[in-house]
Amino acid sequence: MEVAGFLTGVVNVWLVTRQNIWSWPIGVANALFYTVVFARTGLYSDTGLQVVYFVLSLYGWWHWWRGGPTADTLPVTRTSRALAFRLSLIGVITWLLLWTITARIPGAALPHIDSALVAASLIAQWMMTRKLAENWLVWIVVDIIYVGVFINRQLPLTAVLYAVFFALAVSGHMQWRASWRNAQADEQPA
Repeated sequence: MEVAGFLTGVVNVWLVTRQNIWSWPIGVANALFYTVVFARTGLYSDTGLQVVYFVLSLYGWWHWWRGGPTADTLPVTRTSRALAFRLSLIGVITWLLLWTITARIPGAALPHIDSALVAASLIAQWMMTRKLAENWLVWIVVDIIYVGVFINRQLPLTAVLYAVFFALAVSGHMQWRASWRNAQADEQPA
């Protein structure tokens, strides 16, 4: 199950960095595989996160397919300061709620760290569905920390996967920034 999750995870994120809509159905499969993996290792916040990823992958697929406000190709956009503040506030509240819940579950592994990573991942995933360029910055931080968590939980293949995710997040950030800049240049009057 972890191998299937690894393979679908790499393909999924690689396709997202290229803004390929087919990343989303592969993300659905990835979420299903990792729901089982994380449930077996006591990472209950991550198990729940995979269920949310499943739903967000369906939403992202629909949103990218439908396009932007003009039903055209959904462009990469930037996160406003106001939205960044709201997302940060939502992330902190989500972290505290998840931590309170998971800390009470017998056998829950690293509930304080796990819940923080889940909260940040939810924010980043939502940002990705909206093609907000800064989603990659959140993923870069999350992926680095997850490598250590998965080593701690004796999931070496998943730790390698998140190291690959880190590299893809750096690449995705550069590609999406370039895409945003190109779109901005195209909008400038000649």
